[in-house]
This record gives sequence, C-alpha cells and structure tokens, in this order.
Amino acid sequence: MQLNELLKNTSEWLKGSGPNSDIVISSRIRLARNLHKVPFPHWANKKQSQEVLENVEEAVSKVDYLKNTSVLELISLDALDIQFLVERHLMSHEHAQKKEGKAVVVDDKEIISIMVNEEDHLRIQVMQSGFNLFEAWDIINTIDDALSKEVRFAFSPDLGYLTACPTNTGTGMRGSVMLHLPALVMSNQISRVLAAISKLSFTSRGLYGEGTQASGNFFQISNQVSLGISEGDILENLNGLIRQIIEQENQARQSLLSRSRAFLEDRISRSFGILKNARIISSQETIELLSMVRLGLDLGMLKDIDRRSLNELFIITQPAHLQKIENNKLSAQERDIKRAEIIRNKLKL
Repeated sequence: MQLNELLKNTSEWLKGSGPNSDIVISSRIRLARNLHKVPFPHWANKKQSQEVLENVEEAVSKVDYLKNTSVLELISLDALDIQFLVERHLMSHEHAQKKEGKAVVVDDKEIISIMVNEEDHLRIQVMQSGFNLFEAWDIINTIDDALSKEVRFAFSPDLGYLTACPTNTGTGMRGSVMLHLPALVMSNQISRVLAAISKLSFTSRGLYGEGTQASGNFFQISNQVSLGISEGDILENLNGLIRQIIEQENQARQSLLSRSRAFLEDRISRSFGILKNARIISSQETIELLSMVRLGLDLGMLKDIDRRSLNELFIITQPAHLQKIENNKLSAQERDIKRAEIIRNKLKL
C-alpha cells in the first residue's frame, strides 16, 4: 500500500456514519500487548527490537483478518509520511519520536492499525465511525485471539497482561470515544462534565490523544483503569457514561436553540461565511470554525452540506495532508493559503 493512496480515502473516524454520529465522531478500542520474556521497548536493545518487529510481521502475515494490511517500517518513512499517519490517527506522536525497530501495520480501510515497539511491543487499535464500541471490540478481540496463537504474550495469572505502564496492566485495554460537544462548551458546562468524568476514573484528552488539548470542541473520553476489571465491564461502564454525555449535549443544544437562537445562528453563519471566503486561514482557526459549521448542520441550520465532505476537511486541512496533496513541502504561509483554497472549493454550493 502506498501512503498516497490513503488520500483518496475518508478515514474511518471521520466517515460521519454509525449511531449518534451527530455527537459521537468515532469509537476506538486499543489493546497493549508485549511478547513473553522480551524486554519492554524502552529497555530493549536494537537487536531485540528488530526481532520483535520481525516476529510481529510474521505473525501478522498468518492472520486471515489482517490479510489486507501493510507493514510500514518507520525507518523507511520520512518526517512528512510519519506526520501524515499521526494526522490520520493511525499512530501516536510518541511512536513517531524514534524510527529504528518500529513499524505500524495498517489495513486498507483504516479500521485497524498496530503500532510495533511504541511503549509496548504491540498497540493494537480498531476504530469505528459513530458510537460503535461493541462492534470495535468484536473486531479487536478476534485479532487479539488470532495473534496470540502466533506469538506468546507476556501474561501473569495474578495481574493479567503485563505492560510497560502499570496503568495498562490487566486487560491492557483502553476504550475511547471521540465526542463533539460544542453546546456544552458554549453553555460553560463542559468543566463540570469533565470533572465528573475524572471522579469516575475516566479521562479526557484532545483530538490527538494523550498530551493534547481539546480543540474544535472535540474530546476523547477513555477509561483509566484496566486492572481488576473485565473487558466487558470496561465497555459497559464507558458505554453508559457516553450515553449520559450525549444526553447532556443534546439538552444543551436544545437550550441554546430555545434561549439563544439568534446568537447561535449568527455564530454558525459567521463561521460558514469565513470558511467560504477566506484566502488565508490557520489550522487552529479552521478546526474551530468547522466545529461551528458541523453544529449548524446537525441542528438543521445549514442545508445542502454533505457531512462526510465536511468531516474530510478536518483532516485534509492538516499540515502533512496539505503537503501530500501538493506533493511538495510548503511553508506555514503557503499551507494557510492552500488550506483556504481547499475549504472554499469543498464548500461551494
């Protein structure tokens, strides 16, 4: 698979389909796994890391569910390619820090990705559009079972799966849901919601995961505890929490419509107007304005806009994507100009 082929695809997390897709952007399940009696990646030497990579690559080749995947070794990718994969949520910022002995396994539909030698030997990830936690779990559980027949994972009868970070020990599982919560932000309720989430042993991160701040009113909610609790309980608890947040966001949207409709219409119309007419625009401003336009679409205030096309703008306007589209390195100002041009063309009605 050539990375440029991904430019023709809509990333799974931005398809705008699936249950509750007006609020829930995507659902993700991630499993941390390590090979038996092999030092964790931060402790492994170059030879051991390379052996892990080779063993994982061989195991992947034997799993039918992974037959449509490609193994991309980071050493063969340039900085732009790596940033491109990060922007598509196929690998983490942390994984991109060093290249030697690392790889990412990606399927052609961008549902499955496996980071090799990140914090753990394997970080298996499955993403689904919309509120689809249980479907994502069914897929990743099948992959995990198949891989465990090809390689032996580090496992303790008392502790469960052994991981580099103690917070992942046990099931090694993190469920994560990406939410678009503009009404809770605009009504100044989001701090209260996030505080409540923290007390329930869940955490909130930004659009690009750990270490990133919320932007564009996007929040990733995930479990913090994986030890002493089953995968099923993690899913049920996260599922229940997300349903409550969806309800609160819907209530906040209805409250804004009934109490501040003129303000809301003005904010949405201004955002749409800027995006349709801007000649130069930054990445941060783009995501904030797109958030408001998406809200306008969800509330029926904006018509004749395709949700999928709108969602695509969240990713193709990112720096690496712009340069991939142009097949050329661009300065910051050149990217701002190209970004505005792409947005104008997409939003022509």
